[in-house]
Amino acid sequence: MAEAVPGLVRVTERVWVWPHHPDPDRVQAGVGVIAGDDGCLLVDAGHSPALARRIRNALGGAGLPRARRLVHTHHHWDHVWGAQEWGVPVTAHELTAKALRAEAAKPWSQAYVRAGMARDPRLVPSYTARLRAMAEDGWDALRIVPPDETFTDRHLIRLGGVTAELRHVGGGHAADSTVVAVPSEGVLFVGDCYYPPPYHLRAAGVEPEPDLALARGLVSGEFEWYVESHDAPRRREDVTAALAG
Repeated sequence: MAEAVPGLVRVTERVWVWPHHPDPDRVQAGVGVIAGDDGCLLVDAGHSPALARRIRNALGGAGLPRARRLVHTHHHWDHVWGAQEWGVPVTAHELTAKALRAEAAKPWSQAYVRAGMARDPRLVPSYTARLRAMAEDGWDALRIVPPDETFTDRHLIRLGGVTAELRHVGGGHAADSTVVAVPSEGVLFVGDCYYPPPYHLRAAGVEPEPDLALARGLVSGEFEWYVESHDAPRRREDVTAALAG
């Protein structure tokens, strides 16, 4: 990972990452960029319209082609709330589409979020992060974008010179979790798939563990780099060592 421009980190010849925010209270997931000859495929949209605009500007600064398509690893807000700014076709699992249609029907606003926190204190961490994420644009600017194209198991997206394969893996964090494989680059975007469920969905008094069985099942000689949404990209040898510990 030798090359960087403001915000963007280059992982391989055709794969870049806008890193996650290291402060977990911000709940800001990273965004992947797969550069084809005729346009970029985005892996997740950013957690807000403002962040999506910063990433879009950074693509030009890195000399990358403009975004042509967007895929969602799953439906959680910190991965999808920037989608409206990209203005490109969106592909996601059919469960993601169902969840986002439900999310789009909610009356998102500062008042709605604060009422949700008062009703269920377990929502406070997530909803506080949402208030912060939308502070720059304001809530009237938010539009949740359901996907234009869905799939059930696997799906290929071909860009000029590179192909991405979407693979549904599910898991306890989100039933719609999808990983995005770029075999020619030796990269697998794993999203949040092996993480525990979100805080507000956990059983009282239970501290769930990551789904290590799912994580181990993703490790293979096919990939050299593993990119999750809330950590730095890691090489296969580092992932293998972490899972063995």
